[in-house]
Amino acid sequence: MQYICIIGWYALLIAVIGDLLVSAVLSLFYKKYSSLKMSISALGNPQSPVRLPFNIWMFIEGILYLIALPALYDRYHPVSDWMTVVLLLFISVFAIGACIFTSLFSVNETKDIVTTSSKIHGAGSVIGFMLMLSVPLLIAVLSFNNGESAIGVISIVCFIIAIAFFVLFVMSDKEEFSDTVISYEGLWQRLNLVFMYLPLAIISVKSIGYTA
Repeated sequence: MQYICIIGWYALLIAVIGDLLVSAVLSLFYKKYSSLKMSISALGNPQSPVRLPFNIWMFIEGILYLIALPALYDRYHPVSDWMTVVLLLFISVFAIGACIFTSLFSVNETKDIVTTSSKIHGAGSVIGFMLMLSVPLLIAVLSFNNGESAIGVISIVCFIIAIAFFVLFVMSDKEEFSDTVISYEGLWQRLNLVFMYLPLAIISVKSIGYTA
């Protein structure tokens, strides 16, 4: 079980870092892409020159999150079994809906074009992101109950900031904000991900350090 957990922690760390790093690298090879104004998933649209590597990565990312589930369960189920199950459920839905579905059902280059694929993608991403937003809060509660006050405080702060950036992300495609800084959809999404992922990155590094 310890070996499986070690693999899980590395998988989780690669997933959270890779989500931001891979998109940043691939964007360099897509001249029409704007990291400030376009969502990460736009890298996988049918006209994208980096569609194939992006979709492959998103599928791998989803698998990495699923591989990490046993490690998370082993760490937190002694603290609260039901809350740990909820945590794993939320991450699983994100892995499938916002990662694996993204690799299989692409959005279009612009939101003006709506297809069955983009609808499925949108539904999976929205549900996945909404649940994943609660993960820092769940980690905060579990950490406080486990006597890890520092991680608990950091996770609550990350939860609040992530919510704020998520609100900006949702508002970014509204017509009334089209000529303002709020229209920077890509920026708000990336900042949302940074704070949403940070508690997971911290517990991954800490757990890897314990097993090293």
